[in-house]
Amino acid sequence: MTQLTETARALVADGKGILAADESTGSIRKRFDAVGVTSTEESRRDYRHMLVGTPGIGAHISGVILFDETLRQTAPDGTPLVRLIEQAGMIPGIKVDTGAKPLAPDPESGETVTEGLDGLRDRFQEYAALGARFAKWRAVYAIGHGKPSARSVHVNAHALARYAALAQEAGIVPIVEPEVLMDGAHDIDACFAATERVQHAVFTELVAQGVRPEGLLLKPNMVISGANAAAQADPDTVAERTLACLRRTVPAAVPGVVFLSGGQGDEQATINLDAINTRAQRDGAPWRLSFSYGRALQQAALRTWAGDNAKTEAARAAFLERARANQEAALGRLAA
Repeated sequence: MTQLTETARALVADGKGILAADESTGSIRKRFDAVGVTSTEESRRDYRHMLVGTPGIGAHISGVILFDETLRQTAPDGTPLVRLIEQAGMIPGIKVDTGAKPLAPDPESGETVTEGLDGLRDRFQEYAALGARFAKWRAVYAIGHGKPSARSVHVNAHALARYAALAQEAGIVPIVEPEVLMDGAHDIDACFAATERVQHAVFTELVAQGVRPEGLLLKPNMVISGANAAAQADPDTVAERTLACLRRTVPAAVPGVVFLSGGQGDEQATINLDAINTRAQRDGAPWRLSFSYGRALQQAALRTWAGDNAKTEAARAAFLERARANQEAALGRLAA
């Protein structure tokens, strides 16, 4: 457990956060389509090499979550991408779930359960040999029309806990990601209620499965208004409600919370993170509060690069700027 705890603490040290570069082949194709890039194994490699090869990025990013394909890829000069990540002072991680699928026996309900437990023990052994030191599993929950249902909350919490137990068995830190989606017109109170239910169920299952809290990280949504809500909560309210929810559900032994951006704009995700840390420093909180962003870190770089490797340096500058801003937010000093 000492090694797991040390890795978990390293991932949230000094205001650093995690780059989520673990988009599935289908997800990254959609992002590439938006900027006119054809998704091939080579273009995906070039894009991720652009990100992880950014000079100085290890001063702001502690770890990188990779997709299975990327964990096995090499840079154009033949250096494994995992090695580049390690040389930059970052920790390689791996997404291990196989995606959210319709929840049986009512696939029309709009609810999902995340799959990928079959064969996971063996995959963890392989991933560890390839250099992964932490992992991620994401469950998703919608709000509205009776959702999230008790069944959705239970089955996803159970799967998250089983995954986490297998990860710790393999000496890999599990990032547990229960994401309550911001899609919809619900207010912040509805988000708070759903997030509290989900996180309470997750930690109840983690205890039942024997998972040690000091050897994991939580990757939750912030408690925010629905994307289509008429009234949008301000950053101070987001901070107050998010921290109140965490205090009700998350053990103090957990080393850190790394928020997902969840569809927030780049700057809004940074502003809200800063507000959370500013309030946490004032009121006290037992966890490090940082970030594990995908689009909110990558979008500016992706638009700049747009498949043209001649623009790599400009894209890296945009990526570095977003990483630096989010580290400042994780330290609560963005506006300082």
